Amino acid sequence: MAMVNVTKTNLQKMRDEGWDSHMEKVISFIGDYDIAVPDMEAKYVVPGRRLFRGKCPQVSNLHHFRVGVFFGVIDLQLQELENRFPEITKELLVCMSCLSPVDRFSKFDKEKLIKLAKFYPNEFPSSELIVFGHTLDSYICSVRGDERFWNLKGLSDLSIKLVETGLSETHDRVYLLLKLVLLLPVATASVERVFSGMKQVKDKLRNSMGDQIFYGLSEYIAGLMDANATI
Repeated sequence: MAMVNVTKTNLQKMRDEGWDSHMEKVISFIGDYDIAVPDMEAKYVVPGRRLFRGKCPQVSNLHHFRVGVFFGVIDLQLQELENRFPEITKELLVCMSCLSPVDRFSKFDKEKLIKLAKFYPNEFPSSELIVFGHTLDSYICSVRGDERFWNLKGLSDLSIKLVETGLSETHDRVYLLLKLVLLLPVATASVERVFSGMKQVKDKLRNSMGDQIFYGLSEYIAGLMDANATI
């Protein structure tokens, strides 16, 4: 998550301060290939479009390339990062990483794993969370002291080894949390596919059908989403 924040900071810095250096590189590049440098103060002309009196573009080349292209691309990247990694998702991923077995569970953090369990109130009710900390203490003491867990590379390796050693039953609540974490990417992909389907219905079909039919389809797709979440 630190790299996500660094990337967002660097992109914002590029947006605020990087235009001049970017233009220097562009001018140097097109100069090497004898490409004409456009007059940045002239009106921008859309390539391939004939101009008619009264319909000339109202922005300069500078505005188009700086605001429309340079800022536009950076803003799209920033928005994509924000969509993919909102605060709650970043918190969830940080908590998930505390289950990692790499370097003999060096990232283990009991408090963050308790916070992770709170994301699943149906499986970890508040009454159980009171003693879940002791369960985690017992678990980490067990796996750190067992050399069979010392060279694992990821969460999938950890789940396999817990089953092989029978510790998936001894520490069944921790194993349940691990399974929920491993299933999360699949559930997320299913929900994204459902929303993609809803967007297709809205964009391509709504204009050709009545609102009643459209809302019926929307409710059907929402039902599919609930089914995926249950699975």
